[in-house]
Amino acid sequence: MTVTTKKRLEEVRHALLELHKTLVDSERVTYEKTVGKIGSPNHFLQLLTNDPWFAWLQPMSQLIVSMDEALEEKEPLTDAAVEAEIKQANTLLTPSEAGEGFSRHYFDALQRDPDVVIAHADLMKILAKPK
Repeated sequence: MTVTTKKRLEEVRHALLELHKTLVDSERVTYEKTVGKIGSPNHFLQLLTNDPWFAWLQPMSQLIVSMDEALEEKEPLTDAAVEAEIKQANTLLTPSEAGEGFSRHYFDALQRDPDVVIAHADLMKILAKPK
């Protein structure tokens, strides 16, 4: 992995992490409006990891973990492997009104929360940068 490729992966990971945080915050607000107030940070963590309401965020969480592991590898990834990680991010973050799972929930989040739109746009700018 070249320095340029590593930097690109770090940029994508950082923007993906920001988007993930924004989505988690947005889902929390929606959950509390629908179900009720979340009592504590520990309760929220339990909900994030175990409640079906938040399960749709798992593919994004897994992608971030995969990028973290790639950046920490002793044997550097090839540029092609890094680009595959980035392509996976691009594919995952394609919202779909008619889709299922992540793509549908992501579409809904983009419709209801301008902060999600801004974080999405920031990530898309980074993904659109030339290699």
